[in-house]
Amino acid sequence: MSTAFIEFRGVTKAFSGKPVLRGMSLAVDKGEVMFIIGTSGVGKSVTIKHLIGLLRIDEGEIWFDGARVDQLPERALAPLRKRIGMVFQSSTLFDSMTLAENVALPLRKHGKLSHNDALAEARERLAQVYMAEYADRYPAELSDGMRKRAAIARTLALSPEVVLFDEPTTGLDPVSARRVDRLIRELADKLGMTAIVVSHDPPSIFGVADRVAFLYRGVVHVVATPAELRASPDPVVQQFITGRSKGPMETPGF
Repeated sequence: MSTAFIEFRGVTKAFSGKPVLRGMSLAVDKGEVMFIIGTSGVGKSVTIKHLIGLLRIDEGEIWFDGARVDQLPERALAPLRKRIGMVFQSSTLFDSMTLAENVALPLRKHGKLSHNDALAEARERLAQVYMAEYADRYPAELSDGMRKRAAIARTLALSPEVVLFDEPTTGLDPVSARRVDRLIRELADKLGMTAIVVSHDPPSIFGVADRVAFLYRGVVHVVATPAELRASPDPVVQQFITGRSKGPMETPGF
């Protein structure tokens, strides 16, 4: 049995015969904000999608709260997905619904609330992400950053213990990106939720994370605090965080 709240053990995954994860292992503590970083295509988003069964691992084990979850059949994943929410890179809001209606949808479908009760709860969730005044607006009327915050509110609707964020600041202007960063940190601190954030955005990584897992060549190359990562003498780590084009990561295929 795993002792960590979330643990990936020797996880492998290949697509069309091309290995992506090659024995990746990572433990995440309850209540922490863990960032998973690395170059494009290294398997960051693939990793978190395995946790809720959107992808199936080839080999290895995944544990959550003392139970192995990688072998769960599809019908057993619904309770898991209520405990672990995910905010996708695109906000995935329904354009034909107001923000309140979008957030109310999982409350009506999974929380079994009435239409009016779900809308009332949705407004409270939108208030948590500072979007209460926009509850009756439609996604197309709002900025990308506002839609992202509304998507976070919808994920929070069922009070998950863990929230997975897939590139939450990608495509946002710097001000909106930092607002999303601040919101992730605030929600983790206030609600006690565990957050796993896939990112390659340095201000997010160094401003929000408790710890950072750096993926390289299909495994976790290093796990460190932001300060430890910044001070690391490892040339691979330094090339990534400084963005230099020359360095050990020039190896073809990686």
